[in-house]
Amino acid sequence: MDTLEQRHDSAARTVSFVMAVTLIGKVLGLYRDRLLAVHYSTGPAANAFFTASRIPRVFFDAVFASAIAACFIPVFSEYLEKKGKQEALRFAGCFLTVVALLTGALTLAGMVFPGPFVALFADYSDPQTAALAVSLTRVMFPTVLFSGVAFCLVGVLQAQDHFTAPALMSAVSNLVIIAYFFTLDAELGIYGLAGAYLLGWFLQGAILLPPLRKLNSPLRPGLEVRSEGMKKVLLLMGPVMVSTWVQPIILAINSRFGSRLYDGAGVAALEYSSNLYLVIAGVFVLSVTNVIFPKLSRLTAGGREGDFQETVRRTLRLTLFFVMPMSAGLAAVARPLISLIYGGGEFDAFAADITSSALSWMSLGMAGYAVQNILSRAYFARQEGKVPLLAGGAAIAVNIALCSILGLSVAGLALASAASATVYAVLLLLPLQRRGGRALDKAALRDLLKMALAAAVMGLCARALLEALSPLFPAGKPGELLCLGLCALSGVVLYFLLTLALRVEETGLCVSLVKKILKRG
Repeated sequence: MDTLEQRHDSAARTVSFVMAVTLIGKVLGLYRDRLLAVHYSTGPAANAFFTASRIPRVFFDAVFASAIAACFIPVFSEYLEKKGKQEALRFAGCFLTVVALLTGALTLAGMVFPGPFVALFADYSDPQTAALAVSLTRVMFPTVLFSGVAFCLVGVLQAQDHFTAPALMSAVSNLVIIAYFFTLDAELGIYGLAGAYLLGWFLQGAILLPPLRKLNSPLRPGLEVRSEGMKKVLLLMGPVMVSTWVQPIILAINSRFGSRLYDGAGVAALEYSSNLYLVIAGVFVLSVTNVIFPKLSRLTAGGREGDFQETVRRTLRLTLFFVMPMSAGLAAVARPLISLIYGGGEFDAFAADITSSALSWMSLGMAGYAVQNILSRAYFARQEGKVPLLAGGAAIAVNIALCSILGLSVAGLALASAASATVYAVLLLLPLQRRGGRALDKAALRDLLKMALAAAVMGLCARALLEALSPLFPAGKPGELLCLGLCALSGVVLYFLLTLALRVEETGLCVSLVKKILKRG
């Protein structure tokens, strides 16, 4: 039998591998966005494209992603644990059929009636931008169908501890889009880009088929909607749906307010900044949650409550140990970072200013983003939906209220997003704190305060160092990259030394891990 240390080492290796593969996909996504910024900046075509691409994503995330990620995986894991693989795959085939039919119907509705959807998501003063958004929405709505099928296949693979192919999905999609920019963009323009995105999403599902065959996990169509598994999913869906609406709906609300700013350029500024934010935060946070969620589901199915609580505690602490300095560092270097990644071509100083302003304020919600992703998975693994339902509704209400007050700039909209993420996290955490097995005990809370202090000091020092070093380096990308690299390295070292001096437990674990690696070497 594996020892506890061996299991932790195995989980760490899995998370590290998934994180590395996910990072490759995110870096390619960042390069994809750079190409889009250089070609289209924050102009009408970019704004219309971002609106059109967001609409199907929001509808998928709000209606179907919750059922797949939060409801399907726990029930499928329970089937594997209690009824065996054959019954689990039979349930999965039925679920996939239902999702394909529903996403197909929504796709058809979106392609036939794109106008009302665009009017709901954007308020452009320019009728040509609005008309272009309508046309592009019609082209891009099939992403709902492709996403539904792909996410179902991901659920089957992840529940069986296969993470490689799902982690590669975004890399494959982004490579297709990058290739388009270098080959056909000059001829086909923004409509061709929409088609490239569609092809990328289709391939995301296609690359999952070989590993399914390798795992001997064939999925056959079925419509047994009255089966025990389908009943469980449908019962969970209502509360879970609202809780998983939070992030996509907040982004959609902010985008609508942004469409009223700077002749619509607020849409593109928020999109570029949120994409970069999710690269930095999402690579780590989503890699962790994608690995622990199936594990939490199995622990719940096996009745191992103590192991469940310990996994949540360890995951929260370790994630925040890394996320807090990311948040502070991102806020400190947002302007030169945006210039480095997106600057050039059509992306001018004004576009860089409004995008970096959004990124700085958005970064304040990174800890909340991390906590809400982890704790929502904990609730869903237990097949509990009430708390996420209420917390999600409250977070959306907070965001709407703050956007109405602060919506005169992209900075205000970004701050509203950060505040709502924090509210959501706190409302998920409080009920767990009141239970017998606290998610965070007093020692953990003390360490979190130490992490926050160290991160704040690091952020201030990184900002001061950036201002001191910037005039010393030559203009251009190499100088910007070298300056930012030195600031980032200095920030990492400073944060580590500060947390070591403050005796944060996670820093001690890192030191012990390094010593073990050196001894093995």
